[in-house]
Amino acid sequence: MAHFQNLHSWALSPREAVELQRSLRGKVRIEPLGREIGTIAGADISFDKFSSTVYAGIVVLRLPSLEVIEEVGVRSEAQFPYVPGLLSFRETPPLLEAWAKLKCEPDAVMLDGQGIAHPRRVGIASHFGLIVDRPALGCAKSVLVGRYVEPEREPGSWTPLVHQGETVGAALRTKAGVQPVFVSPGHLIDLQGAIALTLRCCKASRVPEPTRLAHLLVNAVRRGERTIDELDRTPRQDSLFD
Repeated sequence: MAHFQNLHSWALSPREAVELQRSLRGKVRIEPLGREIGTIAGADISFDKFSSTVYAGIVVLRLPSLEVIEEVGVRSEAQFPYVPGLLSFRETPPLLEAWAKLKCEPDAVMLDGQGIAHPRRVGIASHFGLIVDRPALGCAKSVLVGRYVEPEREPGSWTPLVHQGETVGAALRTKAGVQPVFVSPGHLIDLQGAIALTLRCCKASRVPEPTRLAHLLVNAVRRGERTIDELDRTPRQDSLFD
């Protein structure tokens, strides 16, 4: 079972959640990677509009092959309202339920969301990284805060994402001719490390494999194409991810 630490109660009002983010900000460590990354988890959630039911999934890949070595998923009920800037309080608890089911201990985790590219510098990648005590980064398809200059067309090109005079992430071109993704360090990793790790996880798609496969997994579970019991019993079926 993958371990994590309980840093705080989840029974919070939105106002209390904002204050907690401000206190957690001082615990976030943006620094060069202190370990070799041989496995990386991708984490994502899925839900039907206006429903409190949340499907959370984690896919663990081996580097550099990007072979999937484990998948887990849970069906849970969201206990926190949908509030922009506070999505980690809605999404992190079910993701931690999934994390606890992992048999391996991933070296790092990539989330479909923000790290420090957040109004209070504690997006879901920072929040989740603090709790699981792993290098964590956000890789989002859109900007929450900040401005950037369009990067060059070549894969690997990037420009800083700047908010209130601070570089909080990067607009990263992962593939020629597609829109950039927005990478931000979450915890125990710096921006250069987050960019390099994202590029190591890219194949043919704009979105890196950890979050791309996690996204496909949770949507397949939500639609009933896969079941939680199946994930607990059987290995990955390649045909679902072609």
